[in-house]
Amino acid sequence: MEEKMNSLREFDETYEGTVLGVDEAGRGPLAGAVVAGAVIIPEYFSELDEINDSKKLTEKKRKKLFEIIMEKCIVGIGISDEKEIDEVNILNATFSAMRKAISQVTEKAEFDVVLVDGNHKIKGYMGKQEEVIKGDAKSLSIAAASIVAKVTRDRMMLEVDKEFPEYNFAKHKGYGTKLHREILLEKGPCKYHRKSFLKKILGDKSQNKISEGKNNKGKLEKKVDKNRGLKLF
Repeated sequence: MEEKMNSLREFDETYEGTVLGVDEAGRGPLAGAVVAGAVIIPEYFSELDEINDSKKLTEKKRKKLFEIIMEKCIVGIGISDEKEIDEVNILNATFSAMRKAISQVTEKAEFDVVLVDGNHKIKGYMGKQEEVIKGDAKSLSIAAASIVAKVTRDRMMLEVDKEFPEYNFAKHKGYGTKLHREILLEKGPCKYHRKSFLKKILGDKSQNKISEGKNNKGKLEKKVDKNRGLKLF
């Protein structure tokens, strides 16, 4: 695993100056926000020997690495909620979340280049940037950003589950699993569902009355913004 980390770090070191890695979590789910992480890893930092693409880590390892990253690295977290996703589409909402995450880092540190996971540069970001296909498996800073985004979003969905336990968000995190689709067909959407994602599943029913639950809208983002993810929930 240490050899893998060295390979990821060496990739970042092919770029001149300080690298900021950016990645997202939650482009595909039927419910909840899309979350972006942005991370600068200190030079000579060696406590991330288990780091890898967040999707390849166990939940326990992700949480452990998340705490290390939040304590030792320079981190930004950006969130675009389901309303923004429906208004501007998921790609533009993802770019928006990434810009928010980068803006947080800009307040704390200087960097020379943004490495963004995927095959799209961040629309609307005017600084130097490079897209890295499968970057979470190539770049140490992108891999760290993927962990920040994934853990933050998962914790947000656990809070959503407390408000709407009947949808079982704690289990599927908003993704379109068989269970989630069955619940949607039975109960219809709640306020955290992305209406633009539900048309193929619910048809015209996607516009039916939405379960509003408690009046907690906006509290999730305020928690993240207040603490910059340091002590989420």
